[in-house]
Amino acid sequence: MSWETVLGRVAFSNCDPIFTAINPKWKILPAPPSWLTGHLLRRDCLCAPIPTADYAKYHDQLSLIPDLAIVSKAKVGSVLLLGSRSIEDMRDIALPSDSSTSVVLLKWILKQRGLDPKFIETGPDMDIMLSQCDGALLIGDRALTASHKFPDLVKLDLGSEWSRITKLPMVFGVFAARRDAPIDVLRLAKQDMVNQYKKFQDDPSHRSKVISISSEKLGFSETRISDYFVDEVSNLLDGDGIKGLGMFLRDVCGLEHAPTWFDLN
Repeated sequence: MSWETVLGRVAFSNCDPIFTAINPKWKILPAPPSWLTGHLLRRDCLCAPIPTADYAKYHDQLSLIPDLAIVSKAKVGSVLLLGSRSIEDMRDIALPSDSSTSVVLLKWILKQRGLDPKFIETGPDMDIMLSQCDGALLIGDRALTASHKFPDLVKLDLGSEWSRITKLPMVFGVFAARRDAPIDVLRLAKQDMVNQYKKFQDDPSHRSKVISISSEKLGFSETRISDYFVDEVSNLLDGDGIKGLGMFLRDVCGLEHAPTWFDLN
């Protein structure tokens, strides 16, 4: 299989509006966010939504695809710090091995509060994490499930906190490709992904089908999944999102120049 026909996708629900019914000419490679970065660099796929912090790390090899991202305008619902203690009383926090943006963002947020707990990297299992540490950082569907089952353990929604501090959206993931990716194929992939997302937005019947599939997969009500897709997470990157992205790359990741973008018009 040629890597040029493969699209990486996060193995969570946050990209379901794009990938649930995308044209079958594309082969889909699902993986945890941080794994997708490696797949992209190794030419296992044409493009993928990777952690924003990973783009900062590999910016010399990658460029960004316009208009697409994993964005929260405020509450994100799926990037959470959990624990039985208050944040100020957490002596140590378990960090998941499948993310990088959330880890960097959490450390930045805690620094803003003058807090310096011990961090321990673990697998993304809440029970194991909280058996070892006072706090646990969870992302994606695991975070959605944990907050549904144990709402009292949720101490911080990282999307909300970023927006409270910066007044800007938080871009947790960016759609990226290797700089040597074939532009004509990348242009087609980008257009198909954008069209799928706009169909989700504009076609009530299609949106209902996507929500139904996602809610069945997660075991949540369709109302909860609808709220998640409509109010909490977006896959389109607008002007404010670009500003939030630039601030995160500069102030949190230490990237000294603006990101590079493919010209796919």
